[in-house]
Amino acid sequence: MSEFTNVSVVKKANVYFGGNVSSRTIRFADGSVKTLGFMLPGEYTFNTADKELMEIIDGDLDVLLPGSDEWQSIKGGESFDVPANAKFTVRIKTPTDYCCSFIK
Repeated sequence: MSEFTNVSVVKKANVYFGGNVSSRTIRFADGSVKTLGFMLPGEYTFNTADKELMEIIDGDLDVLLPGSDEWQSIKGGESFDVPANAKFTVRIKTPTDYCCSFIK
């Protein structure tokens, strides 16, 4: 899906790591929430509350998922899941556009 319809957007940006990662929160009529974001090259560690589906729209990164000792390469058009109440690290190689879905 390349476009969302009938949504509300939170105007204030979510800004992390000195502005190297930012996103906007999108709320759907059914109560589901996604963020659309952008990450500049660097290494960043995130904590989750809910399960997350990270869809990489464009870019190139490596991800270290919970319970793994090996980095996994991810490119635009690919995605990965992160469990709830976990920590994961990404190494962004090129500017990366993403959509994160929070799964309740």
